[in-house]
Amino acid sequence: MSKNYLFTVAGILIAIPTIVLAIVPLYNRPEPAFLGLPFFYWFQTLWLVIATILYTFASLLISKVKGGGDK
Repeated sequence: MSKNYLFTVAGILIAIPTIVLAIVPLYNRPEPAFLGLPFFYWFQTLWLVIATILYTFASLLISKVKGGGDK
């Protein structure tokens, strides 16, 4: 695969959580509650985990392209 393609994929992976969390009306509501937490809070907490996973994959792609990383 080309370097530009991998950089594009990494950029998209980084942009996904940024865009989703920037659309506040999407999750600015109390229902449905989960374990007593309003939707607003648990949705953001869930996206912390998702963003971490996506950022990790993006970092691995960038590291692969640049030829660095732990060996």
